[in-house]
Amino acid sequence: MTTRQHPPRHGAGDAATAERLLRGLGVSPGIAIGPAHVMEAGAIQVPEYCVAENAVDEEVARFHGAVEKARRQLGKLKSKAGTLPADAAADVATLLEAHQAMLSGSRLIRGVEKRIRSEFLNAESAVQQEIAVLAQSFAAMDDAYLAARVADVREVGRRLIRNLMETPYQAFSRLPDGAIIMAEELSPADTALLDPRRIGGFATVLGGAEGHTAIMARSLGLPAVLGAAGLLQGVETGDLVVVDGRAGRVLINPSDDVLADYRQRQALWRAEREQLKALSGLPAITRDGTDVTLNANLELPRELDGARDGGAAGVGLLRTEFMYMNRDDLPGEEEQYQVLRDLVIAMDGKPVTARTLDVGGEKLAGALADRFATPANPALGLRAIRLGLKEPKLLETQLAAMLRAGAHGPIRILVPMISNPSEMRKVRDLMRAVARRLLRRGHAIADPLPPLGAMIEIPGAALAADSLSSVSDFFAIGTNDLIQYTLAIDRGDEQVAYLYDPLHPAVLRLVQFTVEAAGRARIPVSVCGEMAGDPRYAALLLGMGVRELSMAPANLPLVKRRVRGMDLREATRRAGMIMGQTDGGRIAALLDDFNEALG
Repeated sequence: MTTRQHPPRHGAGDAATAERLLRGLGVSPGIAIGPAHVMEAGAIQVPEYCVAENAVDEEVARFHGAVEKARRQLGKLKSKAGTLPADAAADVATLLEAHQAMLSGSRLIRGVEKRIRSEFLNAESAVQQEIAVLAQSFAAMDDAYLAARVADVREVGRRLIRNLMETPYQAFSRLPDGAIIMAEELSPADTALLDPRRIGGFATVLGGAEGHTAIMARSLGLPAVLGAAGLLQGVETGDLVVVDGRAGRVLINPSDDVLADYRQRQALWRAEREQLKALSGLPAITRDGTDVTLNANLELPRELDGARDGGAAGVGLLRTEFMYMNRDDLPGEEEQYQVLRDLVIAMDGKPVTARTLDVGGEKLAGALADRFATPANPALGLRAIRLGLKEPKLLETQLAAMLRAGAHGPIRILVPMISNPSEMRKVRDLMRAVARRLLRRGHAIADPLPPLGAMIEIPGAALAADSLSSVSDFFAIGTNDLIQYTLAIDRGDEQVAYLYDPLHPAVLRLVQFTVEAAGRARIPVSVCGEMAGDPRYAALLLGMGVRELSMAPANLPLVKRRVRGMDLREATRRAGMIMGQTDGGRIAALLDDFNEALG
């Protein structure tokens, strides 16, 4: 990716620097003020290689997967354009329609497929060569309109190549301190490259509040706004930008008065965070004496300090995908062991719950992307434990590293996207076999073997929680995917973000089924989705019987404050009232009334 380099434009009275306010989804609270860094498509080093004759169909399928992804991207952009002023909306819509037309049975699509099949070219190179030929043909025509479409052809080609190569944004380390990333979209892998000590925050045109990019922003403590239509129109690198991650606002070239107001808000936000730090050493205990375990979710090892500073009782969810991101190879057992060992030792006897690899969909690791055909629906395809059981060597490597790390401190192993007991049995059998192999090789491992838990994030798993409890040592309810699958929405799509409702009666009943099943089986149950880190839901979850919550480190003090101000008996009574309701609006009103009473 490249950056539009322009001098800062802060001159008062200049129409080009007039203040602009854009609204999107506030996905990570906080206020960032700094220079914009606009990310856009640039020159990409495209690989060229021959495809084996027996792999041509697979390569064509990979190309069509990139085409379909491009169509979805353009569809989202077109929807967002509808919220722009009328003239701008019409112009942008016309442009995007032209781009969409190039992706539907066009000469471009036919030409690329022909090159793959006849010349055995890889898809990226076939796109690049076909675009070059088309651009030359258009430019040679004695027609000003067609000649002007050369830029559109090249932009469509760049989009396809980026999708094929899963190209992450680069050079974040060279940005000025406090820079605000402005982009069409940031993937979770892109977000993993952001250093919160140097990056102020970010805003994008696309993205939803509960997608993995938003989750990573909250984990890193970076103010972020997603789904801001028109974000990249009229903004240049160097422009002064304010990102309000709570209100979902992005201000470009704010006036002096507005800037002063936001600097004051920023100071108040930081002061509140400092006050909350005083809670880190206090126990998470309700007013009537019930202990609650508050753990941290970790996306990246650098969040460990935040977890300890926030007073986390342990790591309730270590997402191991970071070891697979932004690389072309797969991490081996030794590399994974060393990373996990260091984390376990750093927690100094506090438990670490490590989840096995959950890639697929928006989180597909680059090293795995070319090994499997693009699914029609990534959220429902080959991912998480399904991928691990299909590729047992992948899972065995992780289990070996986790078992070895368990020799240095308490560790639990969490299995994502479980749908039936047989999957848990297969994982347990595999873990035992790996343990025997490690002992024969002379490695120290966890003794006894770590508890093996099922992540409850599929409605079918929640409904079958009783049978799963017989083969699981603990449950962890992943509310993010549970809500997504229950309500049939893409949690990363800003167009349906309004349907994402943690208080939907069906969602709450699935949580209730799981908690009750764990109680009958006398196994621990935690909530580790985004619901756990929102103080609004703490009283409800505890009233339903949950005693362990795991969240982004930044949310630990907020939830602890709510827990310490709560009477559990009253929370249980209120939860009973709420669970007797069938209307989402009534549920929300009852919960908000209770939270208001808590102060």
